[in-house]
Amino acid sequence: MRLRALLDTDALGLKLLGGEDELDRTVRGVMTTDLRDPSRYLSGGELVLTGLAWRRDAADSEPFVRILVQEGVTALAAGEAELGDVPEDLVAACARHRLPLFAVHESVAFATITEHVVRQVSGERAGDLAAVVDRHRRMMTSGPAGGGPDVVLDLLGSDLDLRAWVLSPTGRLIAGPKASGPAVPAEACGRLAAEHLTATRTGRRAPHRVLLGGTTYSLFPIRSTGRSPQAARDARETVLSDWLLAVEADAGDWAEERLDLLYGVTQLIAVERDRREAARTVRRRLAQEVLELVQTGAAPGEIAARLRVAAPVLLPGLGAAPHWQVVVARVDWDGAEIEGGPVAQALLEEILVDPLSVGPEPSDRIAVAHTGDEAIALVPLPAVSTEHDGSETGVLADALLESVRDPLTAGLNDDGRLTLGVSAAVHSAEGLRGALEEARHARRVAAARPGRVCAAGHQELASHVLLLPFVPDDVRRAFTARLLDPLRDYDRRHRAELIPTLEAFLDCDGSWTRCAARLHLHVNTLRYRVGRIEQLTSRDLSRLEDKLDFFLALRMS
Repeated sequence: MRLRALLDTDALGLKLLGGEDELDRTVRGVMTTDLRDPSRYLSGGELVLTGLAWRRDAADSEPFVRILVQEGVTALAAGEAELGDVPEDLVAACARHRLPLFAVHESVAFATITEHVVRQVSGERAGDLAAVVDRHRRMMTSGPAGGGPDVVLDLLGSDLDLRAWVLSPTGRLIAGPKASGPAVPAEACGRLAAEHLTATRTGRRAPHRVLLGGTTYSLFPIRSTGRSPQAARDARETVLSDWLLAVEADAGDWAEERLDLLYGVTQLIAVERDRREAARTVRRRLAQEVLELVQTGAAPGEIAARLRVAAPVLLPGLGAAPHWQVVVARVDWDGAEIEGGPVAQALLEEILVDPLSVGPEPSDRIAVAHTGDEAIALVPLPAVSTEHDGSETGVLADALLESVRDPLTAGLNDDGRLTLGVSAAVHSAEGLRGALEEARHARRVAAARPGRVCAAGHQELASHVLLLPFVPDDVRRAFTARLLDPLRDYDRRHRAELIPTLEAFLDCDGSWTRCAARLHLHVNTLRYRVGRIEQLTSRDLSRLEDKLDFFLALRMS
C-alpha cells in the first residue's frame, strides 16, 4: 500500500510533518522500535513507529534518521503521547534525508496502525488479488452486464490500492477506475504507449517499468485470450493492435505470485477485448461487401443498396444516407513476410477513433475491410459542412496522425512504415470508386515522403498533378465530379445555367462586362450566378488557383 492511503485513513490519526512529495512510496511492512540503532531488524520498505524513547537530546535525531534511510525505510511515524509535539530537530533531519515523517495522535495506539498495515500488505495481498480475479471472472463470463474492464480496475483500487488503466496501442484511454482520482493525462497516455511499444519491439521482458513525471508505472501487455507471448510468429503481427495495462506502481519488487495474478487480470481484460473484436465482424463484412462491389465495377444501384444497409448499422437513427469518405492505409515491414492487411485494418480502426474519446465504443461507427496489404475504411459522415476558410469538415489526414504519431513511430521502430490516404467526401454510390482511387493515390503521395508515419489528403492532389500521365482516370473523374456535380445538380433542379455561365466567365478571363454581354445578362444577374457557383463549390473565382481548377475540370468532363 502507499503512504497516501495511510494518510487518508482518518482512524489512524496520522498528521504529515514532511515529505509531501514522497507519498507515493510503497509500505511493505511495519516495525515499532525505540532502539537507537534498529538496523538489524529492518529489511526495507517499513513504516517505522517510534515513541521517541531513544532521543536524549537534539543531536540524536540525525544519526537515527540516517540509519533508517540507509536501511530503506519508507517512512517514520512518531508518537505524541510521550513528548507532545514531535521535536523540530527530528523534523529537520527527516527533511534533509527526504524521509516522510508523520505524527501519531496520542489517542491512537501503535497496535492500531500495525494491524491496519499488516492487514493491507500481508502476504503481498495475494489472497485479496485472487479474490479480485475470481470475482471478476464470474462477472465477465456472465456477459457484458459484468461491467467490463472498469469493474476489475475499480476492484484493484479498492482491494489492493492499485491504480491502473487500460490503453490502446496509440495511447487512447480504453478504461480506468471510476473512484481513484483523476485519470492519466492524455499526453502521459501517449508516452506510456510509446514506451510499451518500444520495449516490446526491443524484446524486453514485461512488465515494462517507466518513470514519468516522478511516478513509476508498470506496463503489462494484454494479449488475445489463449495466445501466449510466443504464439505469434512475429511480434510485429500484433504489436500495433494489442492493448496494455498501465499500473501506477513499481512491479520490480513484487513477488512472483503477485505478478502472476496481475497477468491473470490482463487475461480477464483480454476476454472483453476479444468480445469487442468479435462485435466488429458485422461492420467489417459490410465494408468488405461494398469494397468488392466498387472494385468489380458493380452498378451504382447495387452499391447504393449496400450503403443503405450499412448506414443504420454505423449510424443508428440517422434515417438518411450520409456522405462517405474513404481512407486507405498500408503497413510495410522491411525484410519480413508479414501480411500487412490485417495489421493495417486493426490499426486503422483505432486511428479513426477520436483520440479524446474514452472506451472502445466509438469504433462502432467505423467499417474497415482489407485486401492484400491494404486496409480500406468506409467512414460515414452524417453531414458535410464547410468551414469559413472553404475547407470541408470530416476526416482530415493531418489530424488523424497528430496525437498518435509518437506511439506508432515507436511501434514501427526502424523496420516498419505506415502510410495513409484520405479521399474527399462523396454523397452517392457513383462517387465511391473515384473516392477509393483518390484515397489510394493520396496514400502513394504520402509514401513518397520521408518518415515512419505519413498521411496525405485529397486536398494535396493539386490540379496540376492531374495532368501527369500516371494519375488514374478515376482520380481525374473524382476531381471533376467534386467541382462540377454540385453545379449540374443545381442546374437540373432549378433549370439554371450555372455550367454555361462558368464556361463563359472563364472564356472572358473573368471580365464581368464582356461575360454579361456574351450571355445577354445584366451584370447583377451575372454576379448572382457567380456567387451561387462559389457558394456551391466553396471556391473563389477571383483566385487564380480556383479558376485553373474549374478550367481543368470543364476540359476533362
